[in-house]
Amino acid sequence: MQWIQDLFAAAQQWLYETAIQPIMFSFGFGNFLEDGYTATGWLLVGLMQIAVMLAIIGPLQRWRPVEPVVDAASIRTDVLYTLLHRLGLFRVALFFSVEPLFDDMFGWLRVHGFGTVHIDQYVAGVADHPFLSFMLYLVVFDFVDYWIHRGQHGLKWWWNLHSLHHSQRQMTMWSDNRNHLLDDLLRDSILVLVAQVIGVAPGQFVALVALTQLSESLQHANLRLAFGRWGERLWVSPRFHRPHHSIGLGHERRGSGSMGGHNFGVLLPWWDVLLGTANFEHRFDPTGIRDQVEPDADGRVRDYGRGFWAQQWLGLKRMAGRG
Repeated sequence: MQWIQDLFAAAQQWLYETAIQPIMFSFGFGNFLEDGYTATGWLLVGLMQIAVMLAIIGPLQRWRPVEPVVDAASIRTDVLYTLLHRLGLFRVALFFSVEPLFDDMFGWLRVHGFGTVHIDQYVAGVADHPFLSFMLYLVVFDFVDYWIHRGQHGLKWWWNLHSLHHSQRQMTMWSDNRNHLLDDLLRDSILVLVAQVIGVAPGQFVALVALTQLSESLQHANLRLAFGRWGERLWVSPRFHRPHHSIGLGHERRGSGSMGGHNFGVLLPWWDVLLGTANFEHRFDPTGIRDQVEPDADGRVRDYGRGFWAQQWLGLKRMAGRG
């Protein structure tokens, strides 16, 4: 793995020195050069992800689409979400808003004797092998992410935010980042807290996030693809994830209409298998939420918004019980 790290570090240094550092100096941000270097790493990861999406996942969608594209406007909004997150703009906003609070909190904990637990040091031989250490943290993170996802569906106020993600009727590789910003803030805050507590190194954290995001882009693709009988149980495929977005199946208890659902795993289907939430039916149903397509007692369907700002505003209204 060392050659990969060296290649990435060289590319990050080049991008930082040729583009990011001059921009920071021109805007008077010389005091944040170290943070700018870190942000350059996230930007480079995002550019690499988008390149893979365009070069590989996009052609796969055109090769074996689940459904024809009939709503290009909604996909363009999803592209905006993707660029906002993958190019680091959302993380820059977090840096100037909530990150100082996290730094103060972690500093206070360390002063009072609450240190970091490096869990890879508790498993014989793992800490000495970067790949094994990375895989251990990946499994731990995915288990945490599974329960975050269950919370997004099981807590009504959180579902009122997360439902924006499920309201996309035209799901594509761009749909992963279609989230309410407050929903993303909550999820990212939990993952950052866990990373600090269990001792994930900064480079490992970037790699974990990058791998997760790229896999999620594939899972959401408009792609008729399964990984086979055993592959489906090792890694989340587009087939495994699509029922999670299917109307009346993915986020409801079957036949009851109440909150629940199937296939919450982010990377690994293991947790769904172990905890009884897996659905391995080979099906590619229409995606969306029941109240988008089935009128209520007053004959109305719920509006989740078309553009970015409308979707964000309506999410806040739903959380407040007014949407």
